[in-house]
Formats: sequence, C-alpha cells, structure tokens
Amino acid sequence: MVKATHPTAEKIAVAFDFDDTLVPSTYDTFIEYLGMDATEFRQQVYDPLKADGWDPISARFYSFINYSKSRSNSSEKITRETIREFGQSLQPFAGVTDMFHRLQETATAIVPQVEVEFYLITSGFVEMARSCKIADCFKAMWGPEFHYSESGEIEFLKRSLDHPAKPRYLYYISKGVRDDDSRDDILFVYEDVPPAELAIPLPQVIYVGDGDSDIPCFAMLNREGGTAIGVYPEGSAQQWADHYQPSQGERVSNLALADYSAGSELMKSLTLAVEGICKKIQLQQLSTAK
Repeated sequence: MVKATHPTAEKIAVAFDFDDTLVPSTYDTFIEYLGMDATEFRQQVYDPLKADGWDPISARFYSFINYSKSRSNSSEKITRETIREFGQSLQPFAGVTDMFHRLQETATAIVPQVEVEFYLITSGFVEMARSCKIADCFKAMWGPEFHYSESGEIEFLKRSLDHPAKPRYLYYISKGVRDDDSRDDILFVYEDVPPAELAIPLPQVIYVGDGDSDIPCFAMLNREGGTAIGVYPEGSAQQWADHYQPSQGERVSNLALADYSAGSELMKSLTLAVEGICKKIQLQQLSTAK
C-alpha cells in the first residue's frame, strides 16, 4: 500500500437485529410458550405500563418479572432454565441457518482470504438468542439481560440496550471490541482511530433490521458508507414504509421479506452487498504490492 491509497481490511461484518429479523417476536412467542394469549397479555399487562410512561424495554422485562413473582407454584416461575429452554425452541425464519455459510462462500469466491463475521445487536432478550440454534454463528451478541435470584428466578433488568444505543455496537465492531470487553465507557467508541488500525471499516459493515429500533443503525451506516437492509416479517414493503416513514437519511438499500432462502429477494440483497464490498477490497489490494 502507498500513502495515496486506502488501507485494506480483509473482513466484512454483517450485524443483525433479532426479533422479527431472524426469528418471530420473542416477546409474543414467549408469552405463548408460558401458556397465555399474547394479545391479551399485551392489553392487560404491557399496554398499561406503556400508557403509564414506562420505557418499552423496561416494560417488557418487568411484565415477565411481575408475572413470575406472582406465581405461587415454583414450576411456573420464570428461571434461567426457562429462558434457556425457550431459546432452544426458537425457530428462525426460512433459510437463516444456511445463510451464514452461503455469505462466507460468496465472499471467499471473490477474495479467498476475506472473513465474514456475524454479530447480533438487539433491544430484546439477548439471553434467548444465546440459547437458540444459530447462536454459534455469531462472533458477539449484545442486548438487555435479566438479573437472577439465588434460586435462578428472574428478578431485575440488569442491562438495557435502547434503540439510540445500538449504533454504539457498530463502532465496537469496527474497532475490534468484543462482547467480553470490560470497558463500558460509551465515549470510547467515539475516539478517533486511524483507518489503518480499524478491524473492520464501517463501509464494510452491513446491518439488517426490521423496524424503529434499527433506524438509528440505518442512519449511521448511511452516513458512514455502510449498507443498511430492511426486512419485514409479514405484509409488504409499502406497508413497512408507510408505518415507519423513514427520513432520507434513514432509508435502506433494499427492503425485503424476512425470507433467507436461496434465491429470495433478501438473500439476493445480502449476496450483492457482500459481493460489492469484496470487489472494493479487491481494488484496494491492487495497491498492496506497490
């Protein structure tokens, strides 16, 4: 590389939201897993908390904590084991389990030494994600967590991750910070790092999400030259656009049904995004021998 050319990083990051992006809503599915009607539970428990000014994440966690504490039968309480078993039962959307390998193959076919790393950034229940069948595909996962009592019952919300905080973890990915890093200073992610020292430049980051919790990440990657892809679990692209009404800076490169099967529009979108980044890496590699 000569000083007139960009440094080369032979890595691509693909970061995902979880609920309604890779799997159906874990909040509603978990309610049903506990033997209740999701719509009724939302109306009677969650909606009143929201109407009283509760933050959505706090309201979701508290609704389960309160439910568990109200159970007199120990077998009905929500424990760490309950969360783990539910996570193992989650069924990803069509094609998700094969998607990781396919994208790595796409990259390797163009630049053999390129690594595609996968990350999860959720405002939902990350502990459920850590127990699901695709958990091992991710380099790191971030999201809200429960604190458990000595008996293993859910007791408090230990860690939160609200929507505006999500882009922080894209910076983490770019700078090479992992989920076991002990630094919790949010200002760290905004420190200047020379481009040559970045683990993965932001233009080589792809983010996939389904809704309002992901719009801050869409906006950030649009500014930084990355790729934002929107998904919807049902309905149509127009319904999604009408509901969220993203501004110019919040728009996505493509919007597709959450179907990761080979040949689907979403898989084509991800494949094209990976191919485009790989070809840019190829171009930059031409200067490395100079």
